[in-house]
Amino acid sequence: MTSTPVFTIGTRGSPLALKQAEEVRDRLVAINGLEPDAIAIKVIKTSGDIILDRPLSEVGGKGLFTKEIEKALADGEIDIAVHSAKDVATEIDSLFALPAFLPREDVRDAFLSLIARSPDHLPEGAVIGSSSLRRRAQMKRFRPDFRAVEFRGNVQTRLKKLADGVADATLLAMAGLNRLGEAHRVTHILDVAHFPPAPAQGAIVIETRADDGAANRLVEVLDDPETRKRVEAERAFLKVLDGSCRTPIAALTTLNGDNLTLFGQILSPDGSEVYEDEISGDADQGRDLGTRLGEKLLAAAGPDFIERLKQGQYG
Repeated sequence: MTSTPVFTIGTRGSPLALKQAEEVRDRLVAINGLEPDAIAIKVIKTSGDIILDRPLSEVGGKGLFTKEIEKALADGEIDIAVHSAKDVATEIDSLFALPAFLPREDVRDAFLSLIARSPDHLPEGAVIGSSSLRRRAQMKRFRPDFRAVEFRGNVQTRLKKLADGVADATLLAMAGLNRLGEAHRVTHILDVAHFPPAPAQGAIVIETRADDGAANRLVEVLDDPETRKRVEAERAFLKVLDGSCRTPIAALTTLNGDNLTLFGQILSPDGSEVYEDEISGDADQGRDLGTRLGEKLLAAAGPDFIERLKQGQYG
């Protein structure tokens, strides 16, 4: 039986983005007792999908993957936006709300290569393909002889570039590979102790208009409290660092009962300088913990580190 859509989800058009939107739709259908076609999915092309010839850090960073979708949300073209949480800016307009984080997927990074079974086994001067400043810096820290090349595009595009020999290896999020059913392509899974992930990696977030009571009531039942606590702490950490420079940043929380531990790391793009620390406290105070840890690492790095980053004095 066909019904008129009750709500419309807005999403990017990549296979991974569509998988995430479909997961949200399926959960909403199941929990609210709706017909499968009661929730439509609308694909919206973002600047991040169009500008593929330059690094994200040069053309606007995180907002590139959400700006056009948020405009459609504000204009009432869609009722719900589905994002990878790591793509959402740390400060969103008061017009919007983030009422639900889905249960978090695997936070780890995956190493993919056709010539080596792990980063340790890559040859001298091997080329790493990645568009992530964090991943590139972490690999340079691990092996300063590695060279990096820009690797933009969706998961399938990056896998094809790897097959075409554009790079000797690439790094991708396990969460995305799992959702796409591509985990079998993974050569080696990186240990978070040495390669901590991006803040909010592996989490899906739903964005709505703050004053849209119907949409907020519909989706808030999907909110996973543990994921929210962890991601909010990591986003608070990122917020302190995000405004000062485009620097490689990693963060990871662990929850043990009511206690939350947040590990944070900032690096120079060439991996030659690293500042990292952790903080623990009440899980309900995650945002405060994130802010405090961000400020602590900024103080440890010092103004000279930040200034050199701004002036591009690292390789």
